[in-house]
Amino acid sequence: MSSRWLSFYRGDGTDSEGRYIDEILAWDDDQLELVHDYIQWLFPLPEPSLFNPDAPLLTEADIVIARNDSAIQSNLKAAFQRMLRFYGLTPDTAALPKPWVRAVDHNHLRLTRILRSLRLLGRGEEARHLYDAISVYDGAIPERTREFWRNAVSDS
Repeated sequence: MSSRWLSFYRGDGTDSEGRYIDEILAWDDDQLELVHDYIQWLFPLPEPSLFNPDAPLLTEADIVIARNDSAIQSNLKAAFQRMLRFYGLTPDTAALPKPWVRAVDHNHLRLTRILRSLRLLGRGEEARHLYDAISVYDGAIPERTREFWRNAVSDS
């Protein structure tokens, strides 16, 4: 039996709010910033979300299936690329201001989630790329946050 998250990520099912993955990936940056219940669907983890009780839990079976499903991997890559643009971490967005680069910002938690989820779902290279891109802002980001980021990309 396929999980709701797998159906969502394959593009033929919705999240808990009735949204398809393609709809979320088409949102503008303002919507991505203001809506807080999609990130757990784009980048799930095995642990329950403290902020979204309707968030999917990533199971071992989901991980195995997702790592070997080309549609899921394609959508995971698209979600990663969309979030890189949102955070201003692509060549065409690099000159944009980065409001998340400050001592306290809810996007730090999102970035930790993205890093870990990518690694779990077989996209370790993208996780490392993201980590490298956000690590350059170490002067503005607290050490504790950077420690979470380091731990999220490590295999241990």
